[in-house]
Order: sequence, then structure tokens, then C-alpha cells
Amino acid sequence: MKLSELIDGLDIVEIDGETEFEITGVYRDHRACMPGSLFVCIEGFKTDGHLYIDSALENGVVALIVQKEVKAPTGVTVVRTKNTRYALAFVSDVFFGHPSRKLTIAGITGTKGKTTITYMIRSIAKAAGINSGLIGTVENLIGDEKIHSVVTTPESYDLQRMLSHMVEKEVGLVAMEVSSQGLALNRVSCCDFNIGVFTNLFNDHISPNEHKDIEDYFSAKLKLFDMCETGLINADFKDADRVMKHAEQMNCKVYTYGIDSNADIMARNIAHNVSGDEMSVSFDLVSPWLSGRMELGLPGKFNLSNALAAIGVCLLVGVSHEAICEGIKAVKVRGRVEIVKAGQDFSVIVDYAHNAASLENLLKMLREFCAERIITVFGCGGDRAKDRRFEMGEVSGRLSDLTVITSDNPRTEDPVLIIENIEEGVRKTSGEYIKVADRRKGIEFALCQAKKGDLVVIAGKGHETTQVFSDRTEHFDDVEIANDILRGKMA
Repeated sequence: MKLSELIDGLDIVEIDGETEFEITGVYRDHRACMPGSLFVCIEGFKTDGHLYIDSALENGVVALIVQKEVKAPTGVTVVRTKNTRYALAFVSDVFFGHPSRKLTIAGITGTKGKTTITYMIRSIAKAAGINSGLIGTVENLIGDEKIHSVVTTPESYDLQRMLSHMVEKEVGLVAMEVSSQGLALNRVSCCDFNIGVFTNLFNDHISPNEHKDIEDYFSAKLKLFDMCETGLINADFKDADRVMKHAEQMNCKVYTYGIDSNADIMARNIAHNVSGDEMSVSFDLVSPWLSGRMELGLPGKFNLSNALAAIGVCLLVGVSHEAICEGIKAVKVRGRVEIVKAGQDFSVIVDYAHNAASLENLLKMLREFCAERIITVFGCGGDRAKDRRFEMGEVSGRLSDLTVITSDNPRTEDPVLIIENIEEGVRKTSGEYIKVADRRKGIEFALCQAKKGDLVVIAGKGHETTQVFSDRTEHFDDVEIANDILRGKMA
């Protein structure tokens, strides 16, 4: 494809050089550049792509897109634009032939529920015989093909390449987690979404590395509806009116779902079911398209809300009643209320709850199913909002019978200091607690303390399979560790 075709329609400040020549590839990493390629210079949080132009040229780059003034090297075309992150999304979309226009895509944004909803949509699609794609936190899926996930929403070039692959594989429905960072950093710019889902918004992801304040966070989330045909919004969210107003201003057709509010898609006559370690929710679905009794294979009001969002997406794309019923009942999500069984006489659940709101929802829900003690093991990630530590400590101290404070992903911070921050929150309550810095030992302590009928909650990492320290990354899987300890205990 010629450079002139790639940049046609892009907001350009100036061009220095010719544009009527072929481009072999598009890159944002100078180390990956190939002869005849285009290098897009991204000014990032840790480094600046403009600093690596010489290296890119050595690898054969013939054109640059920049947002700073750069002198054009001999024989190299320089295109200057105001925002190279957007430019990367723009040229990537063109380079791969606008793949999002050839797919049915549901984008899900919000603080909580994104991952679960995408897996619910996938489960329903499977029941309907629809070849589906999934893009998100745990993994990326194209039919049965698994692709490792690095971030919740991939960088724009990687995303467009993945969508192009989905077109080739004749994917019928794509469920995509759309993070606030993905929206703020233009990763999903130039994507066409058929449906945009807004779940909720909590005071999270506010830090120097994420969003400066809650308004910045909220505004980033709303950008999804700038790219949608239809909006599906949680009517139970306190600021749902603001989301609906923005979506309507962007000419979206808007529908709502809810449990406590009047909405287009509702759950009524809700019943929580327990059979051994299995927990589920039965409810009457009420909607303009179909109504009837259904059973959700996951427990909790928050999961029922997620289910209504997934059902709404599938109703809007014409999935049958039978497939929705089958898919919702069969759904399982890695690291989300995941039950660990090894023959023990108490319950063990691994969950990704990594902020105060999600931990509180989880523990309140589990209390309904547990007559004995709840023992909660968790830590907090380093290089993230510090308020989360105090808030999660207070929640666990208030709602657990015993809290085991341990490490999560300390990253560049001292894990002991993170634990001390969490302890401050727990000490505001009357809850018992112990500090065990080593996460495996913390899990082991909790499992050894558990008695018949107790419930051990291992929170914070969920599906993750590594633990990140300042100087290393180690394999660590909460489910795997819990199983190992339980098997040793039962032997």
C-alpha cells in the first residue's frame, strides 16, 4: 500500500518528502522495523519514539510519522501530525483494510464486569453455534485459537491485526474489553463498534500512571460511544443518565439493563441456589425481545448484572432464546469466583477482586452462602493508586472473620510498605488479621486455619499466572498454589 493511501484523511500538519511509494509494514517499535516500512514515533510514559529514529532508519525505514519537528533524512519522508497515537490507529486501520467494519463487535467498558461479560457473550455464542472472538484481560481468542494477552486492550496496530485475522477466520461476533487506557491512548480509535456497553464506574485507576482524577477516568470511558451504533447502559449505575445523554448526543440508539431500576432488560424474581460447592442464580428475564426463566451458572447480584449486559448484547444481534439460556447456565470464567476443589471440607474461591468495590461485592455475596468463617487472603499491586490499599483493608477487616494480608504484584515498590498501608485500613475495624509477606505462605496459612464449613477467599490476582517484583517476574497461579497446598494437606 502506498504511503499516500495510508495517510489519506489523516490530520496532517506538514509533509516533507514524496508519498507515492509502497510501504511494506507499519511499526511503533524501532527494533522491529523492516526495509521499506513506516515508523510511527510514539511519545510514551517511559520513553519517546522520536529518540529512536536513527535506529529505525538503520533497519530500513523509508517514512516517519512524528508529532515533533524532525529534519527529514535524505530519501525519507516525514509526516508530522498533532497526535501520533491517533495516527498509528488511523494508518493501522487502513493498512489492514478497515477490519472492524466487516465484523459485529461489542465493546464493554466500565470499572467492573468487563471480563466476565465478554466470557458470557462467548458462552452464549458457542451455544448458538457462532464462531466468536474475544479480546481482553485474561486472553485473546479467535475461535479456538488462543493468543496471549499483555494488556486489556491491545495497542492499535496489534488490535487491527487481530481484527483482520478474525475477518479471515470468519468470526461472527467479537466481545472486546475496552479499558479507559485503551480509549485515552487511542488504541481503539478508528474502530467501528456495533454495540457499546457501559457497566459502572468506581474510584479506581487514579494515579500518576493512569488517570489524574475521577472526571478524567469517566470522560475516557465515555469515548466508547463516539464509535458505536448502539449503547447498552447499566441503569443501576448512579450516573447512568450522564452516560445515556452522551451516547444519544453521539447518535447512538440507547437501551438499558438493570436489576433495581426500570430498564429495557431486567431480572425479576431472583433466587440464589446452592448445591454443595456449586452456586447459581435463577431469575425471570424481562425484555422487549423475549422473557422467561433462566439460570446463571455464577453466583451474586453483580454477576447477574453482568449477565443482563451479555444477554442484551446477544438479543441485539439476534441470538435465540435457547442459546442464551444454555450459554448463561454453562458460563465459567477463569479467576472469577473460581472454586478450587481438592476434597477438603471447606470452600476455597479465587477471584480477581482487586479494588474495594469489587472486594466488598464479593464478600457480601459470599456471606449469603457461608454460615461459618470467611478467611480472606489478599494484597495490593505496587505502582497503583495507594488509596486502594486502605480501602481494601477496611473492607476485608469489616466483612471477613480473618484477613491474611500478603503481597500481590509489588512491582517497583517495597512489598512490606504496601502491606503496612493495607494494615492501616484493617485496623480501622475490629476484624482479626495477620501479615504474611510471602503470598504462597499467606495462602498456606489461610488454608491451614480453615475448618469445616469455612470459606477461604484468595483475592486480587484471579487469572494471573505471574507475580511481578522490582527485579524479576515469577510464575505464580493462585488456583495452582491452592490446589498444591490442599492436596498436600489432604494426603
